[in-house]
Amino acid sequence: MSSSSTQGPAKDGRLQRLVAGLESVLFRRRFAVLLAFGVFTLCMAVLTLGLRMSAGFEKTLPQQHEYIKTFNQYREALFGANRLIVVVHACHGTIWNPPVLRQLLGVTEAVNYLQGVDRSSVMSLWTPNVFFTEITEEGFKALPITGGDIIPDKLNPQVIADIRGRVAAGGYLGNLVSRDQTSAMVLAELQDSDPQTGQALDYRVFNQLLEDKVRKRFENADVEIQIIGFAKAIGDIGEEASRVMEFFGIALLLTALSVYWYCRSLRLTMLPLVCSLSSLVWQFGTLRLLGFGLDPLAILVPFLVFAIGVSHGVQQINFIVREIAAGRNTEQAARHSFTGLLIPGTLALVTAFISFITLTLIPIPMIRELAIAASIGVGYKIVTNLVMLPVAASYFSFSQEYAQRAIGRREQHSRWLGGLALVARPRNAWIVVALGAALFGVAVWQSQGRHVGSLQAGAAELRPEARFNRDAADITARFDVGLDWLTVVFEVAPAGQLDACARPDAQLFMDDFAQQMSGVPGVLSIRSVADVLKGVNAGLNEGNPKMATITRDARGLGSQFGSANNQLHGFSSSDCRAQGVNLYLSDHKATTIKGVVAAVEQFRRTNRLDGVNIRLASGNAGVQAATNEVLERSELPMMLYVYAAILLLVLIAYRDWRAMLACCLPLTVATWLGYWFMKDLNIGLTVATLPVMVLATGIGVDYAFYIYNRLQLHLGAGIAISDAVERTLHETGVATVFTALTLSIGVATWSFSPLQFQADMGKLLTFMFLVNMVMAVTLLPAFAVVLETIFPRRAGMPRMTSSVAH
Repeated sequence: MSSSSTQGPAKDGRLQRLVAGLESVLFRRRFAVLLAFGVFTLCMAVLTLGLRMSAGFEKTLPQQHEYIKTFNQYREALFGANRLIVVVHACHGTIWNPPVLRQLLGVTEAVNYLQGVDRSSVMSLWTPNVFFTEITEEGFKALPITGGDIIPDKLNPQVIADIRGRVAAGGYLGNLVSRDQTSAMVLAELQDSDPQTGQALDYRVFNQLLEDKVRKRFENADVEIQIIGFAKAIGDIGEEASRVMEFFGIALLLTALSVYWYCRSLRLTMLPLVCSLSSLVWQFGTLRLLGFGLDPLAILVPFLVFAIGVSHGVQQINFIVREIAAGRNTEQAARHSFTGLLIPGTLALVTAFISFITLTLIPIPMIRELAIAASIGVGYKIVTNLVMLPVAASYFSFSQEYAQRAIGRREQHSRWLGGLALVARPRNAWIVVALGAALFGVAVWQSQGRHVGSLQAGAAELRPEARFNRDAADITARFDVGLDWLTVVFEVAPAGQLDACARPDAQLFMDDFAQQMSGVPGVLSIRSVADVLKGVNAGLNEGNPKMATITRDARGLGSQFGSANNQLHGFSSSDCRAQGVNLYLSDHKATTIKGVVAAVEQFRRTNRLDGVNIRLASGNAGVQAATNEVLERSELPMMLYVYAAILLLVLIAYRDWRAMLACCLPLTVATWLGYWFMKDLNIGLTVATLPVMVLATGIGVDYAFYIYNRLQLHLGAGIAISDAVERTLHETGVATVFTALTLSIGVATWSFSPLQFQADMGKLLTFMFLVNMVMAVTLLPAFAVVLETIFPRRAGMPRMTSSVAH
């Protein structure tokens, strides 16, 4: 690589000697090096066979967040967030007929015995923990909706009418039974690990159990089975993610065809693909050794890292063919490719490596696992694409005729670069930089208001037409409760002689909270201890609706708590010190959750009651709110860390502040254009998209480094800046444009994935590959010319030695 005006010959010489020493060692022992790589690949391939999909609810939680601490503290006493909802829907009429009620009983029993289900949490019309309040001659009684004397064979019209009346009296219309009474719900909480074996719940296996033992078994022409919940979503995602190999195969085929069209050599086509696939095998084997699996939400990352390898491989092929055309044999060309691209390639890959490592600072286990997996893959790329590839290429032999034809095709393809090279002229360079600055300003302006989190109802990772999302939409439309809810915890301390169960002021405070939250956009319904106690109080007063209020008598309140104990499961701890208010939401869109959380925070700030502490939050919406906040707080620091790493590495490599600015400016413009693109396509910043934006930054750096490295080489040889830019674009422009187009074509196929987040990633990556390429071949050289015009280098800059210049 070249020296800049501030870099001394001694430092440059040491770097040249280091690269030359590596070249000598590796190419002198070519066979041993490739044999070692081959044996290592076989060993890792054996390990890869044992790699499995690994998904877990706990992995998605930012454990140090306030909301998650609340969730973990009260997840046993109050409803958690890993809830399974199974709905039995009557296709004809209502549920109040024997066949449908029998199906409901069968579904309840099937769910109760599924591995991973907390049996004490299962609730339906057929479970003994679902009560209604009744006043008898003997006093107040809380009786099961379907008592032990009701069996399927006794479901005559009178018994069914009694059950129907009890459902209405117990207040279960809208939650366990739909408002139109065509559906009934079975609720259950899942355990993330088996309490007996300690093994994590396999969501793909659990999903198959749901399909085989519940849906397929009980669904028929008269009854539809609808299933939603985190476990079901992850299971469906896992099933669809297994098809990612189809899209990877298509992308691989398109990439291979494109590379062949570029070089017209089967051997040179296979070389970068085999090297990149080797690093993929190494990556998977290492993950198995570390005890990791592949999370369905992160399944694309290894294949995105593969794309980086192909990018570097094409640069190597371009360099080797150019050297052969210059009269060198294949071994000499491979050696020169190794020495010429080792520094910029390592620089680009180390930058990508650091970019991914910074993601481990985000306190979400799944992102940390993803970051580790991606970092391992990028680290291996340094070996396979910068060492293995040129060493393997040295064994090939190509005629001068092939090389001349290849160069002729490149010259033909690069004719249009003559017009692009006009950016090297000072006047044009100023215009391009001005246009780039204006584009950056527009991108920053247009990207304002972009969202963090999911912007789609149901499971954002699945297509809107997916069975899960259709089920979620139907359940939300018919019930007051659904997949999305936020649990606000009220910590109630004893007051004087009154224990937590006998504080009317606390219940009135929570009831006032519920009243205020009921008007918040996105809140469908609210259920709390106060609602249960209102029903109990009305029942104690002959069902008078005017008495559906909170009693002000402490002793009476305590008695009601005891009478309604069975109905308070999931809403209150046994000592009443923790009580939950469930806000059922219309969806879990980022905008919905953010608005509801803001309303809760506002109430907490402006309303106080001694001995009562309001804490956020549980429920899946509470977990999502915590995740969204962590991502929002982490995004800017992550990008700053990435840019700091780029600046530092460029400074170390080039010892020139001009290089720092020239490499980072086009990258910054491309990043903000990406944010604008995300906003216009309604792609929120999520656990899946944040790593992709970091990866896109790494790809952009690759283009910048290869172009600037060649530019510095010509400047080091004493060539004027305008001529240096023209030569650089002529030599590397085609390879850079071709690489971006090839990778874009490959990832664009993911837009047709049955998984929505993969489709979004395909669109986003295609855009980022192209925009980074455009910035690298236009704005980077133009900005380099402007910097050279304003801050010209000193005369007498040391020249490059011929071995490195090649």
